[in-house]
Amino acid sequence: MKQIILLGDRDPEYLTHRELDATIELLPASVHAYWVRTDSPAAARTSDADGVWVVPGSPYHDDAAVYAAITNARTSGQPFLGSCGGFQYAVIEFARNVAGLRTAAHAETSPNGHTPVIDRLSCSLVGEERAVTAIPGTRMHALCGSESFAGFHWCNFGLAPGYVERLAAHGLIVGARADDAGVEAIELAEHPFFMATLFQPQIGSLDHRPLHPILRAFIGAV
Repeated sequence: MKQIILLGDRDPEYLTHRELDATIELLPASVHAYWVRTDSPAAARTSDADGVWVVPGSPYHDDAAVYAAITNARTSGQPFLGSCGGFQYAVIEFARNVAGLRTAAHAETSPNGHTPVIDRLSCSLVGEERAVTAIPGTRMHALCGSESFAGFHWCNFGLAPGYVERLAAHGLIVGARADDAGVEAIELAEHPFFMATLFQPQIGSLDHRPLHPILRAFIGAV
């Protein structure tokens, strides 16, 4: 049986976390997905799993554990999915360790940082939907097609536009965009499966909707 770690600090008060619980129930019987708290000993052993999903809920109890898990997935070829906070932290990890922006910061946790790669959005997207459009030639486009689709958000922060060109020059691929949110998805071309989305693809699981194409692709990679 394949193992997927949901790395995050579960709080059933959050709608998005209840949706993640429902997503786990919809996965194939051949896949065992389970939560791992970021401040638990198991958070240091994400490499033991067949895939890791860094889920919403930032700032995390242990940010360092999250960054370490992302670095391991990126460098080892372990299938990786990040959503909302997972997207934001994946961007920062890439900026620091690949694009040479060693002081890359998240404006929520480092409001006075000199390199706010993740910065406040032009407007709050907490509980908001936006039309997300995949960019031709990307894995996102292959999975989701040319038609825009509704992406549910619970965030105030995203990839700052001023850093997109620098990150892209070092291999970060922008997979989708949306009004107000800007970059909605990132991916790595040479990785078996490394994708992160600002929107939350698990939304709809409580209503037993079919799994989002991104989730199906992640499970397939695992």
